[in-house]
Amino acid sequence: MPDVVFFGSPEFAVPSLLALAHDPRFHVALVVTQPDRPAGRGRRLLPPPVKVAALERNLPVWQPATLRSPETEERLLALTPDLFVVVAYGEILRRRVLAIPRHGALNAHPSLLPEFRGASPIPAAILTGRDETGVSLIQLEARLDAGPIVAQQVVPLGGRETAGGLSERLAAVAAEMLPATAASWCAGEIVATLQHEAAASFTQRLDKQDGLLDWRSAANSLERRIRAMTPWPGAWTTLGGQRVIIEQAMLGGELLGVPPGGIATDAGHVLVRCGASSLELLRVRPAGRGSMAAAAWLRGLQAGGSHRFDALVGPALA
Repeated sequence: MPDVVFFGSPEFAVPSLLALAHDPRFHVALVVTQPDRPAGRGRRLLPPPVKVAALERNLPVWQPATLRSPETEERLLALTPDLFVVVAYGEILRRRVLAIPRHGALNAHPSLLPEFRGASPIPAAILTGRDETGVSLIQLEARLDAGPIVAQQVVPLGGRETAGGLSERLAAVAAEMLPATAASWCAGEIVATLQHEAAASFTQRLDKQDGLLDWRSAANSLERRIRAMTPWPGAWTTLGGQRVIIEQAMLGGELLGVPPGGIATDAGHVLVRCGASSLELLRVRPAGRGSMAAAAWLRGLQAGGSHRFDALVGPALA
């Protein structure tokens, strides 16, 4: 029975941890996750979801500040692990650490590598209008997401996914793939395939500015950005200097005589003029308020006159 050290932190990693922990072919010797972080308005320390899931199942948990210290290497060496499994841990493992387990390290990445290496592959698949994405299990090496491919599974996209919903779906796919693939890998039954470097593309970590909507862009690009930025960092614009998060929208029809960012109503539908065509807003979250139907939000605005979103300059859209 291989001894596995699992590295992971966010909710995305939890199904993979549980799949390995519940599989009798493996012994999860240790769960390594990020330290508790302050969150929310009260800045209260919150544990990573992986820590919560591990403790609920009486799995040993370790939260080092970094994996770069000699003490870290000594502790991992002392376990004499057979395999590392890394799923969205939050720190790149160095070569010295990757050399510790007998069968190396497997990593689950939510894209069809070599496409969309890096920190935000799920939003990238939505932003670029892909009709499929997937999960790649790779042999981890020191270069970012560049290791040989051990297994891949394609996941079709329907064009309505949000980043949050797609993340849950891909997390489930990774969890389904991992146990059987890891068992075959440890048994020497899989030969990994080198990635095609010329086809590699890269993504960056998102920040709040990535959610800014440029109403001069085409409606289909804006609709994809809204889905790609939901739930975080949120797709947003401003009205009268106040931020409004657009939570859900769909493509609208032609909207003539209204400038980009201009808001109009048509039979109860809330439409925003874009660079081409319009978007119909379905749900919004104004500053300091909860999520609400766009029609109810518009009715609550000051009566009289026209309304126009005034954040017109956003990041480049795919």
